[in-house]
Amino acid sequence: MVKNEPQTRLEHSLLEDGQAFVLGASLTSFGLALLTHAGLVTGQTAGAAVLISYATGWSFGAVFFALNLPFYVLGWLQLGPRFTIKSFVAVALTSAMAEILPLYISFGDVSTLLASLLAGAIIGMGLIVIFRHGASLGGVGVLGLWVQEKFGIQAGWIQLGFDAVLFATALLVLDPGLVIFSLAGAVVVNLIIAVNHRKDRYVGR
Repeated sequence: MVKNEPQTRLEHSLLEDGQAFVLGASLTSFGLALLTHAGLVTGQTAGAAVLISYATGWSFGAVFFALNLPFYVLGWLQLGPRFTIKSFVAVALTSAMAEILPLYISFGDVSTLLASLLAGAIIGMGLIVIFRHGASLGGVGVLGLWVQEKFGIQAGWIQLGFDAVLFATALLVLDPGLVIFSLAGAVVVNLIIAVNHRKDRYVGR
């Protein structure tokens, strides 16, 4: 029986990081556009930004960018400047694309449940791309990745706990039926992260 060779933690190049952040931000922003078209909400910091946007009419991109600012302190202190700077770039790109994509993409009639599940899958894959290049979309993602690195608890489960509180709050803003559909999409996001984002299987940074 041949033992697995020790894995070497490889550095991504600047070009590789750049294309990953553009791809990840594009997928995440597209998923959010589909989600909000159906009047739904997602989890994590993006979900909080969506709820605030619904309640106030403020721009999602601006709210999302602002909500992430305090978490950069935790990122800098606990996960280092490299991670924090990469996350700042990823958040800035996602905030910008969330404002730009709706100008060029429109949706017709979409099943609410299908929109939730597809958006959850698209957002989850976008997050995986960003995570695997040593960054996150800030907020709860920073907290989740820090806990994962320190204690070995999957980031997806940390985010799922935050989402439980978020969706309870969403009941004050949205119809309960929409919250239930939204929850299904958030479960898809977090399951994708929990199953696929494991440092014992992927060692790039």
